[in-house]
Amino acid sequence: MDEKLMVLIVDDERDICWALESILRQMGLRPVSVTNAEMALKHLQSIPFKLAFVDVKLPDMDGIKLARLVRKTFPYLPMVLISGYYYRDDPTIQEELGKLFVDFIEKPFDIKEIRRVVQKALPSISIEKIP
Repeated sequence: MDEKLMVLIVDDERDICWALESILRQMGLRPVSVTNAEMALKHLQSIPFKLAFVDVKLPDMDGIKLARLVRKTFPYLPMVLISGYYYRDDPTIQEELGKLFVDFIEKPFDIKEIRRVVQKALPSISIEKIP
């Protein structure tokens, strides 16, 4: 498996994981989904991810807290915050954008939005065109 294309998805909603996986695969990326923070931290220890999508609400830990832990060990891993609870202009989100996260996506999202965020987070990787 081409390690430069590995993308971590951390979301407890399996439908969201499935949708993101499908979009990312169409872009030539290799997504790996986990449903909680503990599994995310384990995977990060063994797989050199190039990007992570992190949901705000996880069953075992707040996504922002998870991102803070990840940032300590993987300071250069671009992370995108996703949420169906918060909006981009929420003070909590605004405070973390640029510090922990390269971007924010509201649920529900669409293919164009995911593509935009991936290209922003990984400008050096050539991403295949979505039909």
